[in-house]
Amino acid sequence: MTIAKSQKITAWEDVAAAVRNFRLAALLGWQDVAQRYRRSTVGAFWLTINMGVLIGALGLIFGTIFRSPMSEFLPFICVGLIVWGYYSQLINEGCLSFISNTETMLQLPLPFFTYVLRTWWRNSIILFHNLVIFPVVLLIFGKFINFNALLVIPAFLLVSLNLLWMMTFLSVICTRYRDLTQIIQNIMQVGLYVTPIMWQPHQLPTDKSILILDFNPFYHLISVIREPLLGGTGTLLNWGVVVVMAIVGWTIALLFLNRFRSRVTYWL
Repeated sequence: MTIAKSQKITAWEDVAAAVRNFRLAALLGWQDVAQRYRRSTVGAFWLTINMGVLIGALGLIFGTIFRSPMSEFLPFICVGLIVWGYYSQLINEGCLSFISNTETMLQLPLPFFTYVLRTWWRNSIILFHNLVIFPVVLLIFGKFINFNALLVIPAFLLVSLNLLWMMTFLSVICTRYRDLTQIIQNIMQVGLYVTPIMWQPHQLPTDKSILILDFNPFYHLISVIREPLLGGTGTLLNWGVVVVMAIVGWTIALLFLNRFRSRVTYWL
């Protein structure tokens, strides 16, 4: 398939082709991680060590400030920081999915969604490395997960669907408007503080919780993964919002990609 012909396929055909050939995206993503830590003895676990130190420091500081029992607060902030780091990195790097692959996109007629999947897989590998910290924290306090933790599997799939449509949308628009990348990064920095990561939802006044929690999409994306790992299930609202976001988001993302796909290579 030539580059000219590849520009004429629809967004749905692009996504379907990339998913069918997911092995390529996975190989490229794994290569990114391997190259970053080549000749390093610890490898990608350096990120795990850094995350562990951050969780310990912030858990101690904010747990003391909020006077929360460490046996409850440290597992809470542990999952929150690991998952938020994953979301934040995916969205920030998603803005650059096309820009960082300019040379390849201009030379090879690969599906555009392959580059989005590459970014997703690379960061998912790092997520699985960081998740090693959570069982260690549980063992320190003599806690164990229950069968509700199995909900993490469908939750991760739903969350990934949401993150992939966000990345697809942002990769196109940030290729056209490069300054948006900095704006998105600033939004994600602010999002860390307005989302219950370093503070717990019950610490909010009742009259503020609806605005800060219910209308915060990242709260729902965090909750469907964090709550099962902490022994809960998440609320119906959490799951409902995540499902609706996936359906509406992918509809918009496909229409957007279909509309501007042929122009992306000219914007690079």
